[in-house]
Amino acid sequence: MKKLGILVFFLITTSALRAQESFLSDVNYPYLDKLIATAQKNYPEVKVRIAQINAAKAAFTQSKVAWLDAITASYIYSPKNSLNVVNPTFFNGYQISFSVNLGTLFAKPFATRSAKEAVNIAQYQQQQYSLTIEATIKRLYYAYLEAQADLRNRARAVSDGEIAVKQLKYTFQKNETTFHDYNEALTSLYNQNSFKVQTELAVLTAKANLEEFLGVKLEEVK
Repeated sequence: MKKLGILVFFLITTSALRAQESFLSDVNYPYLDKLIATAQKNYPEVKVRIAQINAAKAAFTQSKVAWLDAITASYIYSPKNSLNVVNPTFFNGYQISFSVNLGTLFAKPFATRSAKEAVNIAQYQQQQYSLTIEATIKRLYYAYLEAQADLRNRARAVSDGEIAVKQLKYTFQKNETTFHDYNEALTSLYNQNSFKVQTELAVLTAKANLEEFLGVKLEEVK
């Protein structure tokens, strides 16, 4: 009977190992693509990157017409019937004059080129972050699936433990096994239940980490 107790105890302590399964079959790549698209649409940092691109494009457009800042226009109006003794003029009516700031005019092409490069930089940064958030979503999704698979293993271990304890309780009541073996089975079952609770927390944490980037509940992504 002692061998029976050892065998049942071995069943409890190794059930998690026997129940190990791969979660690779759980990976749904079309669904993963939807998660990535959702994160790229909703995550605030992505919106910041897009806003930076729009701001850089607006500055570039403004720089292309800013060469007009180098030109200053003014006018003078001299009535036909007036006589200006201090500043005599030979023309009557409206007189328009233009002045050009050469330093400002020559600097404009460089400013436009700089604004264009700012657009490129903003676009490169947005592309880089798009790759970063894609990799992040993949890691979080895989971590979530791993936690779910681990939880299934823990649930099986608890189920096996409950069966073993029930069997040992029956044999113990018939004096066919020792209290020591029965107590060890109970202790192992308690430990398996504790591991299951910890794994449930790991599942919830992995889900929360994923939803942080999605901006919506995981269940809302269809």
